[in-house]
Amino acid sequence: MTFPCLIGKNGRTFRKREGDGKSPHGSWLLVDAYFRPDRILAIPHAKRLKPSDGWCDAPGHKDYNRKVALPFTASHEKLWRGDESYDALITTNHNQRPRLRGAGSAIFLHLWREGATGTQGCIALRRRDMLIVLSKLKAKDYLVI
Repeated sequence: MTFPCLIGKNGRTFRKREGDGKSPHGSWLLVDAYFRPDRILAIPHAKRLKPSDGWCDAPGHKDYNRKVALPFTASHEKLWRGDESYDALITTNHNQRPRLRGAGSAIFLHLWREGATGTQGCIALRRRDMLIVLSKLKAKDYLVI
């Protein structure tokens, strides 16, 4: 499947670095799907997000590029956001095994936020397109950037 999308505000790169605003070139396994149950009806095979869900983006922390529980003292992203970006998201295996400190974290397929012209490095889809992807998602599906 191919859909219009937003990529990193600074384009794409083969050498992803934390905070560079670039999407990593490559083929990334789609790992876990999540949704906000207060904003989206249940999605088969997707996990419910909770207000305490976060993602560590602190390169020096042992949980770098991992889902964490909030409150969390190191730098992190809140997965339960005020905007619609993470109402539905799918994590990828970018920088998971091996996990290199500073090589980028939280590379997700998520929703295209109204008015956005680029992401911090993720790929964003329109809600309608994301719901199609989620309805057809199978084990071993990949995101190609």
